[in-house]
Amino acid sequence: MIHNPFGRRPGLRVAIADARRRFRAWRGERPFWAGLFTLAAGVPVIYFPYVSLSLGGIPLALSTTAGAGSLIIGILLVILGITLWFHQQVRVFAGIAAMLLALASLPMVNFGGMFLGLLCGLVGGSLACAWAPPDTADPRPAHRASAAVPVSEDQGER
Repeated sequence: MIHNPFGRRPGLRVAIADARRRFRAWRGERPFWAGLFTLAAGVPVIYFPYVSLSLGGIPLALSTTAGAGSLIIGILLVILGITLWFHQQVRVFAGIAAMLLALASLPMVNFGGMFLGLLCGLVGGSLACAWAPPDTADPRPAHRASAAVPVSEDQGER
């Protein structure tokens, strides 16, 4: 019996490669990056109105009367991001809604979550509207180009 001093499992590398392969297939069937950007847009929109920041020892309070608006807009952006991952059929609606909510957050929620939520929401909504589902007519999986050099006729007859 071989003693493994570092506690590595022999099949761990295979399991990780399989998980990456399944995640890559899952990610390729949906507007993953659009959902991620839209979900990320909701975080600063929710975060900044409820936090007390200090800038060089000076307390900076961003809490305004827009606290409820930021909560509603931020939660809707997070829900739209998750919707883009699991319901690709509504990607155009979710993309347009994300862009409108991001634009509405500019005057309502501390400059759109310090412009971070605004920019992420616009990018995520644009990616959602631009995404097209993969073509199912071609049953072959997409592979990267092979690095092998083709064999010419005179080389193959040796």
